[in-house]
Amino acid sequence: MLWWGHKQQNQNAKVPIWFILFFILLIAVWGGLKIYDYVYWPEIKIKIGSSPELQVLVAERPSHTYRGLGGRESLGDYQGMLFLFSKKSQHIMVMRDMEFPLDIIWLDGDIIVDMAKNLPVEKGKIEAELINYGARMPSTAVLELPAGFIDQYGLIIGDKAQIVD
Repeated sequence: MLWWGHKQQNQNAKVPIWFILFFILLIAVWGGLKIYDYVYWPEIKIKIGSSPELQVLVAERPSHTYRGLGGRESLGDYQGMLFLFSKKSQHIMVMRDMEFPLDIIWLDGDIIVDMAKNLPVEKGKIEAELINYGARMPSTAVLELPAGFIDQYGLIIGDKAQIVD
């Protein structure tokens, strides 16, 4: 017994093997979910204005929305990224970690409510220095496309977008 009246705990107590295995399994599942979230992006086909059908990635989870197209060297096999939001609001976009310029289209439902063309890459800027791009109207979705897309297809505010598949 220690001087303050409590029994000293057994320093050699062993942790049950089932507890260790459960803890390892828990870490493996958590790690697998993180990898899945990083690697798996839903995709859809969308048509906007007079453009052809576009295969786009969909950012619907907070981790996808934050990362967006940042850190990618190109769009790869896709023509853009669609950001879906749960509520209509003034959704602000930034060019965080972007390697190529973009056109951005804000949608309210299926209608273009605003656009920003040829947004430049902002290499070397910290978060506080990034330019905030926002629409003049609240939106429910944002579509990021390669720079020049808006002009190439003559898109205007009021044009419609539709999910093809």
